[in-house]
Amino acid sequence: MRVDYLIVGAGIAGSVLADHLLKAGKEVMVVDDATKSNSSKVAGGLYNPITGRQMVKTWNCDRLFDYLIPYYKGLETELKTNFLFDTPIYRPFFSIEEQNEWMAKSAENQYSSYIKEIKSKPEWTNEVSNPYGGLLLSKSGYLDTSVFLEAFKDKLRRSKKLIKSDFDFPQLKKLTEGYSFEGVTAKRIIFCDGRFGVDNPYFSWLPFSLVKGELLFMKSDVSPRVIYNRGVFVIPLGNGFMKCGSTYEHNELNELPTKKAKDELIQRVEKLINFDFEVIDQKAGVRPATKDRKPFIGEHPVEKGIWIFNGLGTKGVSLAPFYAKQLVEHMEDDQPLDAEVNIERFFSLF
Repeated sequence: MRVDYLIVGAGIAGSVLADHLLKAGKEVMVVDDATKSNSSKVAGGLYNPITGRQMVKTWNCDRLFDYLIPYYKGLETELKTNFLFDTPIYRPFFSIEEQNEWMAKSAENQYSSYIKEIKSKPEWTNEVSNPYGGLLLSKSGYLDTSVFLEAFKDKLRRSKKLIKSDFDFPQLKKLTEGYSFEGVTAKRIIFCDGRFGVDNPYFSWLPFSLVKGELLFMKSDVSPRVIYNRGVFVIPLGNGFMKCGSTYEHNELNELPTKKAKDELIQRVEKLINFDFEVIDQKAGVRPATKDRKPFIGEHPVEKGIWIFNGLGTKGVSLAPFYAKQLVEHMEDDQPLDAEVNIERFFSLF
């Protein structure tokens, strides 16, 4: 079988990229081993325009968010499945000074489209601790990553575009034009292999900085009306079920949930919310983060036809659509890649 692109990995990055290539009229085959760990399956899935303790706009916010919401909504319609939940995020203020600062920012064009409302007094006090009020955001919510990935994988299966296999590098053969793998001949190979990029013989020289994250799943008699997010996120899943996270661990890089992370998350959640809850499950995954917290996108410096789309870290849901589109336009129409994500910035390490 001959295809234009062979994609290795069917997490958020690989799935979104495959979709963009298919929509561009390209022949695509995806290789994925469902038994291997995949941080996309256990991701919080949050897309949040205002992030961090300092509450600043997420990097490249305007370009990302103008594209990601209509993109996922269109894919929902195509796949006849619901996985994008457009839900306001409420971020309590830490002080009167912070409240005043955001009152001023709300009038600025760069923030106004992301602010649904400024709460100057405590709100929803039976649910959340917010003595100074808080910031209610729009253009925010979460992607149910498990539902999305399974729905897209079903599409690939039905169209016979999925190889269920671990990617065995010795089986990849270089041809005069392109590469072959398990009976598939492809012009280009794109590695979207997440945390396994650190062991990829073509791209292990890139400065990955893997980080383990853990999530709790909780149940309560209270059903939060919005996503609460300050120091920890609490995402309402309906009927009193919630997902909260996340932790950041750089040393013990495995998928085993820990008591330490559970205790840490419970402590943070109890500071944020004002209702009782029960922990019913805990999950862990290893995210493919990078040293400079920007994705790795581009072609190998020597092995032409070998590409990478990886390193999306904790913001894969937000980053994948825009940069998949940009990568396709780069490969097919010779449009430039953003210098901040192009792996050329690390060619000196090769």
